[in-house]
Amino acid sequence: MDGVNGAEMLRFVEMIARDRGIEKTEVLNAIEQAMIVALRKRVENPDTLVVSVDPNNGKITARETDLDDNTFDVVLDDMGRIAAQTFKQIFVQKNREAERDNIFEKYINLKREIRSGTIQRMEGPNYLVNLGDAEAFFPRKEQVPTESYQVGERVRGLILDVRKQGQKVKIILSRTHPEFVKKLFDLEVPEVAERIIEIKAIVREPGFRSKVAVASYDPKVDAVGACVGVRGSRIKGIIDELNNEKIDIIRWNESAEILITNALKPARVDSITLDYDNRRARVVVPDDQLSLSIGKRGQNVRLAARLCKWDLDIVTVTQEQDWRKRTLEKFQTFEGVDDLLAESLFNSGFDSFADILAAGPEALMKVPGITIDIAAQIIQYCEENPEPPEVIEDVVHADGAQRRADNTYVEPGQELEEEGPAQQGGDGQSVPPKPSGPIDPFSRAAEYAAQAPTREDIENKTS
Repeated sequence: MDGVNGAEMLRFVEMIARDRGIEKTEVLNAIEQAMIVALRKRVENPDTLVVSVDPNNGKITARETDLDDNTFDVVLDDMGRIAAQTFKQIFVQKNREAERDNIFEKYINLKREIRSGTIQRMEGPNYLVNLGDAEAFFPRKEQVPTESYQVGERVRGLILDVRKQGQKVKIILSRTHPEFVKKLFDLEVPEVAERIIEIKAIVREPGFRSKVAVASYDPKVDAVGACVGVRGSRIKGIIDELNNEKIDIIRWNESAEILITNALKPARVDSITLDYDNRRARVVVPDDQLSLSIGKRGQNVRLAARLCKWDLDIVTVTQEQDWRKRTLEKFQTFEGVDDLLAESLFNSGFDSFADILAAGPEALMKVPGITIDIAAQIIQYCEENPEPPEVIEDVVHADGAQRRADNTYVEPGQELEEEGPAQQGGDGQSVPPKPSGPIDPFSRAAEYAAQAPTREDIENKTS
């Protein structure tokens, strides 16, 4: 193409590559493809058309091959207005595609990493954030309800998702995801970044409270102390970034009983009874610790249940003693069973007539003091006088257990692989709902959750 100055062409290519953030070879490739499209109607054999741009001198050559396999040059001096317009459109399109692919490749590798940007503009309740070389979408559901944002303000967030959308790349920014808190620990606590300390689980109610379970792989390093820092210096940076969101750092333990005890701190726990079949735990707390174990608006028990992946029933010592007393009085109606024998039955794990019938005489005879005759009499009495189990009233319940499609439970520190409106079993049948057990009034924690303020409540209150 004699009419084109090669040096000018190379300067143009370098300018486009620099401004668009793409490789020089990609710009040259876009010119070649655009030229092929523009020349297709001017040659006899468009399928054989080949265009090349010399990266050293900027010279453009076009060749086509006829049916006899003879190759000859195509004259490029006068392309015409329509061909030139076609070239321009295709060239711009190819450059945009290359720019989109480069941005996608960059940010797909930054997925689940923290990036900061400037809020550029609002689109309804959503924001668009300028990351420098790309624009991120900051949707309402990924915004913390206690925070407000202004155009021009800098904001840090987690790259939650990256996907191609037409000629653009859609980058989703989040400040509510638990992974955002985990990445902040990576930045503020060197032991976490170096994997000396591992964050085993994080649960969060954005803007209000988070619980973080940590474990140390070095016996000389205290996991909780290292995350807090000297006089709270390390945790302070995280709390400041989260605008004073409360963070509970919990010592991880493989024992469910110890983990539940740690997760309910700062409340003290008197005792825990675990039902492994239904992944349910009855937690007994001192009477004066009930409100502390529940937490403000039920946050403490709700987050603890989600962290441990156990359903938690919180009862007081007085409630437990009253239930125990009523159960023992029932057991004392058995012939030949005195106070001590009733205590022995209860301490062996029997707390209702249904339990006794399900266990059978052999299990009863393992209880100290129970002979074969007494066991037979107890079984006969339970069959003739069926009674429902005694119920602990006003239990505070929080859901935490999660079941997979194969009816196995998700273990603490793991996440449910696939969440959907209805989990299906291996045989195509839906997974049955979790058994509620003998305890009925579980609504208190749910009421607390329903009372949790939304963004609208906070905005109306401040206005």
